[in-house]
Amino acid sequence: MYAIVEIAGQQFKVAQDQKVYVHRLKGEEGSKVTFDTIFLLDNNGTISIGAPAIKGAEVTAKILGHLKGDKVIVFKKKRRKGYIKKNGHRQALTEIQIESITASGAKKTAPKKAETKAEAPKAEAPKAAAVTKDVSSMTVAELKALAKEQGISGYTSLKKAELIEALTK
Repeated sequence: MYAIVEIAGQQFKVAQDQKVYVHRLKGEEGSKVTFDTIFLLDNNGTISIGAPAIKGAEVTAKILGHLKGDKVIVFKKKRRKGYIKKNGHRQALTEIQIESITASGAKKTAPKKAETKAEAPKAEAPKAAAVTKDVSSMTVAELKALAKEQGISGYTSLKKAELIEALTK
């Protein structure tokens, strides 16, 4: 039985009683930690894949110790420029031992696709059948109200001739 689990921002393939070095975790030596972000679970040939994670499944581990990784030397040089820079780094790590992998929620079914309901087309706002008044003799307020009824927005950006043509059609 193994699982692919996210621990401290990285994904690891873990099995029971396996020791893993991960980025530094909060917790004392000897304490137990649980990880619930499990992406894949293999239980004796039965593979469960999460979408994105398997609900209910978890991995329990014991913190064995905190330590530093090997020294990494970062050396930068630009030739003929007199530029040399040397830095070192040791990553803070935690050694954990996987104690158990539980698959209580492993039998997750794929989410059902929502049936697309046939929506009735929205009824359009009824337009005024005909303009009874002479548009050229209307006031600006009346033209704005008539334009709003017809669904024309932004009267100020329209020229009066274009508005008259739109309203008389």
